[in-house]
Amino acid sequence: MTAILFNSSSNIGHGAQHDWPLRPPPSLSDATHIIRCLAQLHSKGPDIEKYIFLLALKAREPRMFYRLCVEHMKEVVPLIYTPTVGQACQEYSHIYRRPEGLIISIKDKGNIGAILGTWANKAAARISVVTDGSRILGLGDLGVNGMPISVGKLSLYVACAGIHPSSAIPICLDFGTNTQKHLDDPLYLGLRQKRVPTEEMTEFMDEFMDEMSVVFPKLLVQFEDFSTDHAFKYLDRYRSGYPVFNDDIQGTGAVVLSGFINAAKLSSAASSEPLTAQRILFFGAGSAGVGVAMQLLSFFTMEGMTEDEARRRVWLVDSKGLVYTARGQLAEHKKYFARTDYIGPPLTSLLSIIDYVRPTALIGLSTIPGTFTPEVLRAMASISPRPIVFPLSNPVALSECTFAEALKHTQGNVLFASGSPFEDMLFDGTMRSAGQGNNMYIFPGLGLGAILSRAGRVTDSMVEASALGLANSLSAAEEAAGLLYPRIERIREISAQVAMRVVRAAQEAGVDRNPALRALNDPELHMFVKSHMWDPRRAQGASVGQRL
Repeated sequence: MTAILFNSSSNIGHGAQHDWPLRPPPSLSDATHIIRCLAQLHSKGPDIEKYIFLLALKAREPRMFYRLCVEHMKEVVPLIYTPTVGQACQEYSHIYRRPEGLIISIKDKGNIGAILGTWANKAAARISVVTDGSRILGLGDLGVNGMPISVGKLSLYVACAGIHPSSAIPICLDFGTNTQKHLDDPLYLGLRQKRVPTEEMTEFMDEFMDEMSVVFPKLLVQFEDFSTDHAFKYLDRYRSGYPVFNDDIQGTGAVVLSGFINAAKLSSAASSEPLTAQRILFFGAGSAGVGVAMQLLSFFTMEGMTEDEARRRVWLVDSKGLVYTARGQLAEHKKYFARTDYIGPPLTSLLSIIDYVRPTALIGLSTIPGTFTPEVLRAMASISPRPIVFPLSNPVALSECTFAEALKHTQGNVLFASGSPFEDMLFDGTMRSAGQGNNMYIFPGLGLGAILSRAGRVTDSMVEASALGLANSLSAAEEAAGLLYPRIERIREISAQVAMRVVRAAQEAGVDRNPALRALNDPELHMFVKSHMWDPRRAQGASVGQRL
């Protein structure tokens, strides 16, 4: 049986708990200690060493760790999540120091409830990020080495949306791995076997989801980095019966929809074309690509188009080229967007596809670096005076192009957003900022709204509401600067706005189970949301789970 791996209810203040009394120096204060921790962070060399230091700080002094995250968001987030978390996953079995969550294996089938029952603070549990490590950040099947994904996402829930640390449960499901180098690695922490068949996995997942709802009746579950076929399968299988969502499909879709709304307004204004004239080409047709495409249908339907009309504004490209019906056998998740208006020879070159489609927007979710070549970028610039180019693959090393390349080959006219951060750069005498379509703009606020409303399900309308909340959160200064996304330093304010919109959407869908919030007007609801966000900069407070 897998044992409890993290006591989430302890060590929220300064210092760990011991069997003997320890007293901090009398002059120790938060104001100086945050400076000390930052200096210690800066003394580390490679980013992976900074990651290890930050994890140790979180284990030893969680409140100081989260204060560091909140007060130095732009610096710390890339270290605890993308892009550094990719390397942390690859090296997890080698840099492992201490348990941080639950690892539940296929061999625990029939005993999952007992394992979940060992969690130390069941009453406070409100959010769990669950991965099976099969498709980590475009890095492939990493098995239990995917645990840092769950840990990192939950750190962002705390830092960005004020979910209390005691309310978070990181979980990695171990079904084996098909990556031989991990099976051969003497330090690998997971099962040394190939992944089990889907039928056996599904039996496990049915038991897992049922036991999660019994042991943690107020828990929201976020699926993360499942392989494409399983991502769609389990989202569809469980979304009507449990409060669950898939961040790769729905979170990515929502954050891209938000950035696309703001980009399309600028692009359409430059071309004098209506918003409905946008044509979107997706390079990458996995779970993330199709999930984003599904979400972007909302952009067109909100402009009055039918779903079928909206679907005709989207084209997919996979490893074989343009996705169209006459090409032959297609994976199930691609069929909805397969073109029926093309019957010619296969279009396999991205340049030839661009020439055929004439897209105003090019969105990359392929994890194939450098595929948005200078020729591709120049072709996009020849079609639209303000081409929309979103190379969203993570980490930076897998991005379809860089910010510098996009600016250079579109003469600075590009409307750009990436999945991982790019530095601001001077172009033609003007400092330009790269938009970052990072899911951290969406999932913390979406999760907070679902938790506060006690949503029985996460509906499509709630996901759409999170996107609209983000799109409408730009400040006047950010709009004047032509930004597509707000500054990351405002993330807690943004998460509160997103959460409020999600609560309202849950109410409209009739899935909320906190009727008291229905009596609040918008300013009162906004204040309620903010009052339930744990702030590590203040004295220790009660968790969401303890207050609701």
